[in-house]
Amino acid sequence: MLLHQIRLLVAHAVPMLIAQLAGMTMMIIDTVLLGHYGTEDLAAVAVGGGIYIAIIFALAGVVQAVGPVVAQHFGARRLSEIAPALHQAFWLSLSLMLPGILLLLHPDALLSLSPIEPAVEAKVRAYLLILACGLPAVLLHRCFYAFCNALGQPRPLMLISLGAAGLHCLLAWLLVSGRWGGEPLGVLGCGIANACAGWFTLLCGLAYLRLAPALAVYRLFAHLHMPKLSAQRELLRLGLPMGFSSFVEISAFTFIALFVAQLGAAAVAGHRIVANLAAIAYMLPLALAIATLAQVGQAVGARDARRARVSIAAGLLLAGVLSTLLGLALWLLAEPLVFAYSSDVRVQATALGLVGWMALYQVFDAVQTIAAFALRGYKITFAPMLVHVVSFWGVGLAGGWWLAFRAEDPLGVAGFWIASLASLVLAALLLGSMLWRAVRLARAEAAAA
Repeated sequence: MLLHQIRLLVAHAVPMLIAQLAGMTMMIIDTVLLGHYGTEDLAAVAVGGGIYIAIIFALAGVVQAVGPVVAQHFGARRLSEIAPALHQAFWLSLSLMLPGILLLLHPDALLSLSPIEPAVEAKVRAYLLILACGLPAVLLHRCFYAFCNALGQPRPLMLISLGAAGLHCLLAWLLVSGRWGGEPLGVLGCGIANACAGWFTLLCGLAYLRLAPALAVYRLFAHLHMPKLSAQRELLRLGLPMGFSSFVEISAFTFIALFVAQLGAAAVAGHRIVANLAAIAYMLPLALAIATLAQVGQAVGARDARRARVSIAAGLLLAGVLSTLLGLALWLLAEPLVFAYSSDVRVQATALGLVGWMALYQVFDAVQTIAAFALRGYKITFAPMLVHVVSFWGVGLAGGWWLAFRAEDPLGVAGFWIASLASLVLAALLLGSMLWRAVRLARAEAAAA
């Protein structure tokens, strides 16, 4: 059964990994184009992109509560409940658009956390204004994203992501440096490309929901299900901790970029490069975690405790081994990777000094990610959120700030990365033990039944 679950996870995770890497391609292209365009624009996308990703992941985490709900309906063969669940997620997305847009248009609270060069701040604000135009599409698409994953259908997500990445790369290449025939737009060109890609993914997702033969059995558009208080409460009960967990994890890097801004544009840009590499590396355990959530959720819905347990073992085994190998590869290839991002010697030196810490924490990041997503399959989301708050904000962010600026021998930006390693070790230990207890409880309940 372990080998069978490994095959299922790989079959699901590979298209998801491709989809996520395609999405990451947009961030990479932005960083590379702006790295050769101007350090101020690269710093602006580091700060502005961090703010945007933190907001998007927080709001998208809430609406992606539809994932475990649909997975358990599917596992229990409650097919008539799947369309209403998706519609409720769409309504929830619509209600979250306004606060998301307002946060992007008025980022003063976040920008005030650390001094930023005026020229960089002006570019950040303009960049976020453009990204706000694409936020509604991104949130609605995340419902579709979670829905397809819960049903074990990652292939359409892969194809749509590849198309969106291609569109983004073309637009960014044309707009950033003025190849479109007008004035070079720098970071604004990246913002326009991102917004256009967001609307492209939404339109493609809606077309798939309407036309795909594989989804006909769910009658997704046979009837419009209006917002239902009990269903919205269930999504919020699961989704708010999920969204806040995502916000805590992502915002830790956002706040680091804001705090590091006082060290100058070169320090921010160097951090941005390593954060880019870390985000790319994270796609591997994340893809496996998404597949694990689907398998665990379906098994829980079918009341198959053994299948859920073996799915978790398969996910941890795959993520642990592959992430260890990935960390080693990042360490060995540090120089060519960093040099591909920027030609600025100061930026290169900063980034090379951080890569080792990022490579070292890969296995711990993999374990905590798989554990957190597996717990979501059991609809356990509140306690993992508390673990993330303590680990990422308490140890990673607060500890990093102390190491960077207040220690007897301040470490600068490296202090944040050392503290991040410690935070991931703690999260892996706490979430792993929590998952172990959930598995044992489910096993005992199955035996009693």
